[in-house]
Amino acid sequence: MSEHARRAARELLDIVDEHDRVIGQAPRGEAYANHLTHRCVFIQARDERGRIFVHRRTDDKLVFPSLYDMFVGGVVGAGESYDDAALREAEEELGVTGLARPTFQFKYLFESPDWAWWSAVYEVVCDRPVRPQPEEVAWHAFLSDEELALRFTEWDWVPDGAEAYRRLLARR
Repeated sequence: MSEHARRAARELLDIVDEHDRVIGQAPRGEAYANHLTHRCVFIQARDERGRIFVHRRTDDKLVFPSLYDMFVGGVVGAGESYDDAALREAEEELGVTGLARPTFQFKYLFESPDWAWWSAVYEVVCDRPVRPQPEEVAWHAFLSDEELALRFTEWDWVPDGAEAYRRLLARR
């Protein structure tokens, strides 16, 4: 495990119930190992031409390594708001500063046999050159909606991002 992954595993998260109420705190590694429900943000970043930032996650990610994602984002830290986490995560993963605050779209509970987290979905326009974190992003590109729709059936996507993407499309 890389040093970046070890630091991520120690990050403190709020643990929440089925109504998204805080019931405790735990390090991220413990939350993952014990399937504790926590909070995450997903930000769909578009460039000034309207194309969507798409990336492949690095091989040493704690969750869903090497899969593609059409959102940037991550966990909400203990005591952090969804809105603050969305801006922080978008700037960190895109490698930019001074982004406009992402616009909240909706929130849902992502559940699978192995994972559960409240997922707040946002959108933002990134009008500056991106420099994605090499610890987080192995490959990236901006794809049109049509290109993304084609790749959606061809590439292996993170399941939570794929669900958020389907929900976002259904709302349009």
